[in-house]
Amino acid sequence: MLSSVLSDEELEELMLELEELSDDPIVRSLLAFYVKRSPQYEIPEKPLAPDMVYYMISNELKLDGNPALNLASFVTTEMDENADKLFMENAGKNFIDQDEYPYSNWIQDRVINILARLYHAPVELEPVGTSAIGSSEAILLGLLAHKWNWRKKREAERKPVDKPNIIFGEDVHVVWKKFARYFDVEPRILPMGHDKFVLDVDMVRENLDENTICVGTVLGTTFTGETDPIEEINQMLEEVKEEKGWDIPIHVDAASGGFVVPFIFPDVKWDFQLSHVKTINVSGHKYGLVYPGIGFLLFQDKADLPDDLIFEVNYLGGVMPTYNLNFSKGASTVITQYFNLLNLGREGYEGLMHVLMLNTNYLSNLMEKSGKFKILNKESKVLPLVAFELDDKVPFDVFTLSDRMRQKGWIIPAYTLPKNAEDRAIMRIVIRLTLSREQINILYNDLMDACESIERDIDSVLREIDKEEKLELSKKFHDSIC
Repeated sequence: MLSSVLSDEELEELMLELEELSDDPIVRSLLAFYVKRSPQYEIPEKPLAPDMVYYMISNELKLDGNPALNLASFVTTEMDENADKLFMENAGKNFIDQDEYPYSNWIQDRVINILARLYHAPVELEPVGTSAIGSSEAILLGLLAHKWNWRKKREAERKPVDKPNIIFGEDVHVVWKKFARYFDVEPRILPMGHDKFVLDVDMVRENLDENTICVGTVLGTTFTGETDPIEEINQMLEEVKEEKGWDIPIHVDAASGGFVVPFIFPDVKWDFQLSHVKTINVSGHKYGLVYPGIGFLLFQDKADLPDDLIFEVNYLGGVMPTYNLNFSKGASTVITQYFNLLNLGREGYEGLMHVLMLNTNYLSNLMEKSGKFKILNKESKVLPLVAFELDDKVPFDVFTLSDRMRQKGWIIPAYTLPKNAEDRAIMRIVIRLTLSREQINILYNDLMDACESIERDIDSVLREIDKEEKLELSKKFHDSIC
């Protein structure tokens, strides 16, 4: 080949000469693709052929993991073809421009209304909300509202406002810690138990005071797919209000569980049925079954949303209110969330979520029966997620298993649990609609094959060590009799 005959310097010089001889973007593209590195620091001086650029980038992206085999993520990777069509038809719409795209905004309002009713917002109140880039932005917005409401109340009572605090557990998403740091609120982060991976009600109570702006709870934790005891925390806060007069709200992070629990655990009380739950966030791009990124923030009542946090702008046409940290964003995700709600309906979501949980339990049972895994959330999960650690007799760790499974294409995260349980290393498998029953069987077989191959490698190394030790002993014995 040319590159094996010429040096790098000679090859570079030849390519420059060829570029100068041709103004054809296809020739330049071919040279760029087959010989040069893709531009990384500077924009090319001359254009490249669009189809060749597409091929260059598409070819490089093939090195990414296969989204269907990414069992670390809750994020939707496939949608209905009609949802795809709507998504692309509206990809160019800037959602914030309500004057030009009013119907997109009205569709958002319909989604908010539907979700508010799904989460049992009282009919006598006026629930409101907003879409966001994802649940991270929705959480930040919700917690800002709680800080504002706490401060206004304290100012009205002529009390200090310099020491706000917020209570949540180590089972939260990192955005909770970001909120505390970015917006100057003391985080009172409650540790996990060694064998209990959600909030402890008594520990929450011990950390409350008059400066607590909110208690953060999670419906479907990232670590184990369990839920904080939200109803019990609500009952405790009612008692605290009666005893001390502290009216402390709850924010529920339902990023993962908000499209699961209402459909398969309808009797669980976690939402606006509870008196202290004032705000809820949910991710549409998880089990709402929409591409990333889309989240929603809901307020039980309009009175809970401070007017001070709503801005009005007029430089896009008419006067438009905005309550977001971000400004511009696409309208496609909001529109496709509405499509899913109408297309699937309650029965559709119920059916899909039940299928996911059936497949989750199927895999969990297979793994438990194998004797190699200990399932951590067998009876307590509210998400289609298998959280597990290796049995004590298994001679390797979860990180080795995760790496071996990646060699087969599967992405299964291994991680240590937070404070108080950091000595426990676990893995999780998130079950999504892209994973069929047959694929779950293949996944299980690959897990078992990976375990067996690691054990064979360990045995091989041990045999080699044993062989070396025996040789060394033999030499010593030979030397001693000579």
